[in-house]
Amino acid sequence: MNEADSQYIADRATAAGYGITADPTKAGIVLLNTCTVRDNAETRAYGRMGQLRALKLADPTVKLVVCGCLAEQDRDRMRKIAPHVDAVFGTSIEDLARLGDTLAAWRPDFNDDEEYADERALLEHMGGNAADCIADAFTHLRAFVTVQRGCSYFCTFCIVPHVRGRFDHHPMHTILDGVRARIAEGAREIMLVGQTVNAWRDPENTDLDFGDLCRAVAALEGLERLTFISPHPKDFTEKIVRDLQDIPHLNPRVHLPLQSGSDAMLRRMNRKYTPEQYQEKVGFFRRYLPHWAITTDIIVGFPGETEEDFRSTLEYCANRTFSQAFMFVYSPRRGTPAAGWEQVPADIATERFKRLVAAQDASCRAYHERKIGTTVRALIQGVSRKDRKKLAAKSLDNVTMIAPMPPDYDAQLYAREPWLDVRVQSAFTWGGVGTIVRRARRFGDEGTAVEQPILDLAAL
Repeated sequence: MNEADSQYIADRATAAGYGITADPTKAGIVLLNTCTVRDNAETRAYGRMGQLRALKLADPTVKLVVCGCLAEQDRDRMRKIAPHVDAVFGTSIEDLARLGDTLAAWRPDFNDDEEYADERALLEHMGGNAADCIADAFTHLRAFVTVQRGCSYFCTFCIVPHVRGRFDHHPMHTILDGVRARIAEGAREIMLVGQTVNAWRDPENTDLDFGDLCRAVAALEGLERLTFISPHPKDFTEKIVRDLQDIPHLNPRVHLPLQSGSDAMLRRMNRKYTPEQYQEKVGFFRRYLPHWAITTDIIVGFPGETEEDFRSTLEYCANRTFSQAFMFVYSPRRGTPAAGWEQVPADIATERFKRLVAAQDASCRAYHERKIGTTVRALIQGVSRKDRKKLAAKSLDNVTMIAPMPPDYDAQLYAREPWLDVRVQSAFTWGGVGTIVRRARRFGDEGTAVEQPILDLAAL
């Protein structure tokens, strides 16, 4: 959701005449889009604001803008902690529109030929993640289309309803227009985005549910692949899963957050399902879409969690239901009920987390090892961040594939023919390694054989 918001902001900035740079030392406006779903994200956001103060000291004309969930939660507090911030915008559609209007109003204040101060080189070693929305040859291949914002479920650990509001569903015709626009820009994979995406209902015709929406999107001319994030188990009906079964454009994966395998913990979390009901949803996918990968979220050390509660979660993961899991030690969020409850001691939560990671990592590796000896079609991401002599791609079930860069590699060529057939040779917890044997312009094309790289004996 934050990436989709960042893309909206970048689009508005570009339309107003700005360029986008990955280097904050070269920018007239630096925008920090924040998250507050966990304590680490909040701490890093305030730390980054402190680091960016150096830009203002070097050149007071630089503007620093903060937006996103932390900005929504801490509007007044942020002004006191980081008074050097020029503007704060929250998460609502109205706030995002005001942000876009503000960027447009500031545009005449900047000289395109301005040279920025050399002192800002101190930020080159700031560290942290790369900036969002920095276009390369492959950026347009994947696109987000927001279908629903906010959440009305108020899980006791979750800050989202407080900072993003209750359900706000976009009309189907607006969503379809957004998908058409992204396809026209060259997107090969469309991701429908919502905080509780499968709760979507058309506000203009409430008989239409998420299954109907996916059917309508899949019928659009030019669509190659479709996926979505992030659903809630409660909102998957058998009817919706049957609808998904009939859509060949869908990538074979679903994210189904479990959070805990304990009934007592699920009640305390206000998750609105029991372990038995969750398993029923898993059963829908196993019945109608048996080849789909199921991924999940899990919280360890939630207030009140006993060893027995944890073992229920551990046993569920050990049965290898999940091809991947995003696992976290519980992080109290200001303004949520669970933040005020008695907490599980940190050493106990950490020890449980290590056991869970070990169990789930074994499942992940086993899932990836099943691909060894097969050839999978994957959408290129670009040059591997860890090895510039290799390419990275994502398979349809969202597994990272790394392969040596073929001799004919050219960014523009591979952007035009971005579907790669990777022959998988080895597997790890994080994904697979193989060789690119073909590349294709469209997902359904047979493709063109790729020249194989010369064996580098020194690298063996």
